[in-house]
Amino acid sequence: MSLANSQMSGTSSIRVLLADDHILVAQGLKMLLLETFASVCLVGTGEALLESVRRDPPDIVISDISMPGISGIDALRELQREGCTVPLLFLTVHDEPSLCTAAIRAGARGYVLKNSAGDQLVQAIEVVMAGGSYVTSSVGALAMELSRNSRYMLSEKKLRIVEYVSRGMRSKQIAHRLSLSVRTVESHKYAIMQELGVHTTIELVRKAEKEGLISV
Repeated sequence: MSLANSQMSGTSSIRVLLADDHILVAQGLKMLLLETFASVCLVGTGEALLESVRRDPPDIVISDISMPGISGIDALRELQREGCTVPLLFLTVHDEPSLCTAAIRAGARGYVLKNSAGDQLVQAIEVVMAGGSYVTSSVGALAMELSRNSRYMLSEKKLRIVEYVSRGMRSKQIAHRLSLSVRTVESHKYAIMQELGVHTTIELVRKAEKEGLISV
């Protein structure tokens, strides 16, 4: 068997679990991936992702970040706590370096933007299955730098709140964007300020920039 045929055979045996709550997007991705990989199982929530991996571990998980219930990053953290070694690659619309950083810290082996999907997604899966890591270049360099430099470990939701605060958005606007109550946003903001040891919004933004939680 030639090297090319051997590589194709190894690739075609890979079983993929795809987690995305956008059904049409997920079905399109499934058709794309089935051109290269053995099987693709679809789930639509973080909880379903966890249940599927626990029941029948795939070779690799491809997950969105924002899903109903448990987010993709929180699902990954739970799998890591359980000692799961199945590699996970995020496929998302979120291009904020802070979220990519959170994903890397949580243990993600890849981070691909949905507008870069297609051949790049297949390439990312192959790189990850070969033991490497793959991050879309437009966010990768800055995210890796932030990951090395920051001492703080904020959740995905808190990172997004900090990102929006840095853009000058008020709590009501942030609440609408994240589908949260204003009180919940204020509570998260207070917890973030406590964690960073700051007392004002201006200090919060400056500290977040200094610690690499948001891009300057």
